[in-house]
Amino acid sequence: MKGMKYMYHGYQPYPYHNYMNTQMYPNNMQNNSSYPYYNQQPMYHPNYPNPYMPSYPPYYQQMKPEHFIELKDHGPKPYVVNIEEAAKRNNTFRTALWTGKHLQVTLMSIGVGEDIGLEIHPNLDQFIRIESGQGIVRMGNRKDKLDFEARVYDDYAFIIPAGTWHNLINTGRTPIKLYSIYAPPQHPHGTVHRTKADAEAAEAHQAY
Repeated sequence: MKGMKYMYHGYQPYPYHNYMNTQMYPNNMQNNSSYPYYNQQPMYHPNYPNPYMPSYPPYYQQMKPEHFIELKDHGPKPYVVNIEEAAKRNNTFRTALWTGKHLQVTLMSIGVGEDIGLEIHPNLDQFIRIESGQGIVRMGNRKDKLDFEARVYDDYAFIIPAGTWHNLINTGRTPIKLYSIYAPPQHPHGTVHRTKADAEAAEAHQAY
């Protein structure tokens, strides 16, 4: 029992549990073995964390608050966000992320084989950027004559001038994730349309 006080002596106190290959002999005692013994080598590989290890510091750094994105309308207060990450996390047809007096940012998810729907905004310009997915954008001055057409992919952006009929069709195998900027705002503050049907029902009461 007298030698027990040397069990975890090493070069520092032994602070963690579930470690392998700890030093068999303390630093102040002679090691006559020809085999190397390494002090405090982790039992679990770094890519496979110990599921029993506590998650509080100093074991793991707590998740930073900025990693969490709350998908709701944060306007009109000052706001900072990773817009690409926010767009990719959104699974609703449309969610307003920020609405102010002169500008609005919305997130959209367009399902496979679906489209935004042919529409026109007489009094506002619109900017759309695709963060993931692919499709075809069509625009024109008349509803029955969409003479502008272009294919769009990840990181593509397009601008829709006021008074232009337009539509975006998903031609890929995954949902299109995008964010849209309206100037001035198009939808009420806090707008959430979970499906395209919800959006069509809400927009039926708005004048275009």
